[in-house]
Amino acid sequence: MTSGSLARVHRRRVFYIPGYDPIHPRRYRELYRKEGADQARISGYEIALAPKRAGGPYGWHVTSTQDGTEVEADVEVLVWSDIVRSSMGKSIPATYAQLIRTAWAYVASGALFRLMRLRKGPVIAALYPIVALIVQALIGIGLGWAAAAFALALLPGFPLDGLAGLILGAAILTLTLRWFRAKDGKLFAYYLMHDYAFTARWGGANPPELEARMAEFAARIEETMREDWDEVLIVGHSSGAHLAVSILADLIRENRLPNSAWEKYPRGEAVRPGGRQPPALSFLSLGQVVPMVSYLPRATRLRADLAYLATRPELFWLDVTAPGDGCAFALCDPVAVSGVAPEGQIHPLVISAAFTQTLSPERWRTLRWRFFRLHFQYLCAFDRPGDYDYFRVTAGPLTLAERFHGRAPSKSRITTPANRFTSVT
Repeated sequence: MTSGSLARVHRRRVFYIPGYDPIHPRRYRELYRKEGADQARISGYEIALAPKRAGGPYGWHVTSTQDGTEVEADVEVLVWSDIVRSSMGKSIPATYAQLIRTAWAYVASGALFRLMRLRKGPVIAALYPIVALIVQALIGIGLGWAAAAFALALLPGFPLDGLAGLILGAAILTLTLRWFRAKDGKLFAYYLMHDYAFTARWGGANPPELEARMAEFAARIEETMREDWDEVLIVGHSSGAHLAVSILADLIRENRLPNSAWEKYPRGEAVRPGGRQPPALSFLSLGQVVPMVSYLPRATRLRADLAYLATRPELFWLDVTAPGDGCAFALCDPVAVSGVAPEGQIHPLVISAAFTQTLSPERWRTLRWRFFRLHFQYLCAFDRPGDYDYFRVTAGPLTLAERFHGRAPSKSRITTPANRFTSVT
């Protein structure tokens, strides 16, 4: 392949890094199967899933025919849901203690107010579990007080002294909080509280068990980069985006990619001297929430990795968000807004999935207030697809760099740094 030719892909390896999600990874296979079939029907190409063929603990194989080219892709989910589940196994009192610590971490550091200068949506999403849990406690306290008052009025001879009233009220409060927690599959207050507490507890640093898992992920990617693929694509969704940033920065910084003496051509293409071309390395970040981490004081590793990765020609980095996704920092350049944009920054290319344009009015009305479903729309079918199509990116015949070559960043891209903490050491 030389400069000016299309980087055709016949075999692709995809690594998907989920966000803070306790669900079994089969969810992502079923989502890919269903939404891929819908997108293929809408866009007029073919796509089919089969059991995984490549290594790794969990994944699937994709065969697709697009633009007259048959492409095979092996998708592997890099699983850290067990770490997520272990961080969520907290009692109700422990969750309220997390609430206090997390609120203090973001308020005392000033991060909360600085994040609001970027996008209010994800900040509101961060405040939601705090407000919801406080409201739930107030409802429980109110019901407990009402029950004690009712018992005293209904049974005037009942020996309801201060201690007995306190016990009855506490029992009603406990039952109320347990009921709310049982309904959290629809309310998401506990889930989101655990999510933000996971980051805030370490002040933006990664806990040791997550660092160890990220090292395992890096080893998987390093091994794959030495195999016979046309493209190795890393997809980081939500919190998985900033994990991917650090993983890729480690691989490049430590010179762990094969044949560092590649001759570089325009558009980041590379050819081994006298040998076969290595896989193109591509990074797709979706619905990223990088500032929620990088704006905390101890996020020095992430800030250093953002600054480093932003200048590296070894990969192509596309960042896709949408203003309609209230859980993401839409169109915020994660490097620039974190205050660590280096001289000579070339990544990422920030574009919008533009939900209001790529979803029909009927579909948009259906999804508009389903905030968590919209946060996963990047992995789903669009009934009015634009230049971003998850299934063309992961199973189509072009590398990510070629597919978006010449694409200008979105005009609404935000690059203004608002971060108080910009140290990288």
